[in-house]
Amino acid sequence: MSVDLEAIRAAAERLKGHIAETPLAFSQKLSAMTRTKLWIKYENQQYTSAFKERGALNKLSALTDEERARGVFAASAGNHAQGVAYHAQRLSIPATIVMPHGTPFVKVQKTQSYGARVVIEGTTYDEASTHAQGLCRQTGGVYVHPFNDYDVMAGQGTLALEMLDAVPDLDVLVIPIGGGGLIAGMATAAKALKPWIKIIGVEASMYPSFAARRRGLNMPTGGSTIAEGIAVREVGDLSFSVANPLVDDVLVIDEADFERAIAAFVNVEKTVAEGAGAAGLAAVMRYPEKFEGQKVGLVLCGGNIDMRLLASVLQRELVREKRLVTYRILGDDRPGMLSLMADVISRKGGNIVDVAHNRLVLDVPAKGAEFDILVETQDARHAHEIAEGLRGTGYALRME
Repeated sequence: MSVDLEAIRAAAERLKGHIAETPLAFSQKLSAMTRTKLWIKYENQQYTSAFKERGALNKLSALTDEERARGVFAASAGNHAQGVAYHAQRLSIPATIVMPHGTPFVKVQKTQSYGARVVIEGTTYDEASTHAQGLCRQTGGVYVHPFNDYDVMAGQGTLALEMLDAVPDLDVLVIPIGGGGLIAGMATAAKALKPWIKIIGVEASMYPSFAARRRGLNMPTGGSTIAEGIAVREVGDLSFSVANPLVDDVLVIDEADFERAIAAFVNVEKTVAEGAGAAGLAAVMRYPEKFEGQKVGLVLCGGNIDMRLLASVLQRELVREKRLVTYRILGDDRPGMLSLMADVISRKGGNIVDVAHNRLVLDVPAKGAEFDILVETQDARHAHEIAEGLRGTGYALRME
């Protein structure tokens, strides 16, 4: 058994009417930013806000009545969990989901809201998976693997059918890689329909398992990544065997790349992407020369991001763009000192957001004080103008 175009087309028929056929939209602004022609598949518009519903539903639909009665088990950092839980509830199948410690609370809460029993175990997906499979064996249930399963891969492959049906002349598909199920299914469908299309995978630098295996390297994996949806230590054996011959290249990107792409989706497209969901755009923004002038299809594969984390990412992007700047000033501890600095900032058009006044820093004179003034600026040029104005007061200044 394997996965092929016929299996993916059969999966598309099973899914029809039970999941959203999400839009594939051209982004004029992001295309201009990346010097490409960029189409985005908005899988964050699925009911569970992620593409994982496709593979989960296709797998559950293939179960016999006897298998459904025994219940299903799964392990996931969130999106596969929600896909299994939601469609298991729809099909009246008991579901138990094991999620690792550190899974964003929003994903845990949503999984529980779909009626699944949630067990928190392990610090990584792999540890959670081991525990889930143990529970499954103890109870005689059916294990629904998030990627190392041909039915799951076929379900994910339906994305490529929809994308190439909507825009047949795409030159390249950029696809996130965790365990490899999404890229295996999509690459199978895309290469069968259009053998010359390029398939580019994207991995987080903390979890480069596909790239390492492909290149025969022993690369370390692990760490706290914002892209927890693709934080998988070992790519699936089945998914790797399907995908590897079809993948043209794998790009490995850093945490800052994910953050920039999440911010770009919010600021430019006015839509929300989680870390893994922003991987495709992150790769195009990091390596624009690899995609310049081409018609590129991206999968915004999920939008389940904790709101506190999203707020932090957006603020960090303001810092990167020098639109939020901390000016550290070593001055006299006397009345009017802060007023002087505030007057300079005001005249330069800056907006003071916060002020920290520290008298206890030991490398500051006893009669002095250190001021950290957080200022909202227009851009890097404006931030520099404010800095020059503050330096003009004669006090030592450092920008952070």
